[in-house]
Amino acid sequence: MKIAVEGCMHGDLDNVYTTLLHIQEVEKTKIDLLICCGDFQAVRNERDLESLNVKPKYRSMNSFWKYYSGEKVAPFPTIFIGGNHEASNYLWELYYGGWTAPDIYFLGFAGVVKFGNIRIGGLSGIYKANHYHLGHYERLPYNESDIRSIYHVREYDVHKLMQVEEPIDIFLSHDWPLGITDHGNWKELIRHKPFFEQESPSFMKKGPLTRSYQPFLKAMLKVLKAFKKHCNYMRILPHAITIRTLYAQNSWRVQVIEIESEPGPYEIQYDEEWLAVTRKFNCVFPRTTRPANFGGVQLDMQECRKWVSNRLRTRGAKPSLFVRTVPCHNPSQPVPNGSFTVILEPSKLPLPRSEPPPRSPFQGVIPSVELPPRSFPPSDPLQRPPSTRVLPPLEPFGLCRLPARYCRNPQTEAFLQFLELPYLLDNATGSREQTNSPASFISRGVVPFDHDSDVDEIEELSEVHDTETQEEIM
Repeated sequence: MKIAVEGCMHGDLDNVYTTLLHIQEVEKTKIDLLICCGDFQAVRNERDLESLNVKPKYRSMNSFWKYYSGEKVAPFPTIFIGGNHEASNYLWELYYGGWTAPDIYFLGFAGVVKFGNIRIGGLSGIYKANHYHLGHYERLPYNESDIRSIYHVREYDVHKLMQVEEPIDIFLSHDWPLGITDHGNWKELIRHKPFFEQESPSFMKKGPLTRSYQPFLKAMLKVLKAFKKHCNYMRILPHAITIRTLYAQNSWRVQVIEIESEPGPYEIQYDEEWLAVTRKFNCVFPRTTRPANFGGVQLDMQECRKWVSNRLRTRGAKPSLFVRTVPCHNPSQPVPNGSFTVILEPSKLPLPRSEPPPRSPFQGVIPSVELPPRSFPPSDPLQRPPSTRVLPPLEPFGLCRLPARYCRNPQTEAFLQFLELPYLLDNATGSREQTNSPASFISRGVVPFDHDSDVDEIEELSEVHDTETQEEIM
């Protein structure tokens, strides 16, 4: 299996996909999967920019919205985790994972999926000590504190990952794990990134992957690539299986590796063990500043595994289909104050099927989900061809005019209904017992965090692009 590995995408899907298509053509090969290690920036419209933690002058729509709208298509299945510069409102809709656009899958705040026979796990966000033991207390609309803390790693999500016992083939993180520099040329890294010498070893001794999670990581990991620091530093660890680097772009952006696997075709599917872990621990999902009470877990893991296995045999392991929940950015129209949102009854959320359902009375009102062919015109390899096969429109439960602040994503509702779990993500949950202002944190003894380092990467990336542009001119 040939896998392209990309660092911080920052919404620049057009350039990344075009580069990979060029690699395919030059190297006479076929890329099976693209994985992105955070800062993906799945920004659908101007509303999403309000939840993106970057300075206003760096906020840009970039190109993800074209894939969300269906104007363009991802030429490869794509899996990504979240970093510290994301449209957090959208990713929160898909906390458990799901399609952010056709063929573009978010792994969730923590998650494991299968791609063919390869298990891929990941942990979104970055570590901040004074938020690690808290619950997911943030509520939309995010204030200046929440827009940063929303992507800070929580103990609850790490604890769930530590319950995974079966080997994982690829694991993704945005933070650098402890000791990763021991497996590479540290002096060369310092030459390219001098400020690492001042930060080291502090920046590699701060994350949850560096403490209780580290033995688990070393036991299961075969390859890891973390790009939070915007440099090419891919390390294949000693316990890795055979992996070949087929192509490395001259910048830090992308590499293509080959990993042993069964023959294709490949598709993204739910992982049975991870579904069992999710079912077991959802009952203690923390939605306030209080930490998760793991002592309150009652379900037995083996019983959960057996229950999930039976459900998968009945339903199948494919994730539910992608559904658009908000209007997409339209460069030719002003930004609306509100939006129409599709509200689907979870039982009506369509699963992949070969036979089309009866024609919907809402056809033409609800955007359809399109599945593109795998051939592209030479003029624009990402532009959708006119002869695209279109899946039948979704059967709606109803339409509702909402203020475009929050919606229940039908994929998440269907996922929870499949596992027979309650929906706990939105503002209607009864667990909102405390306010989230900085003053309230101080009164509860929670030390306010220093968020300056959370935004400097965008400025650094801008400087990198400026330098590359100057070099090209020279």
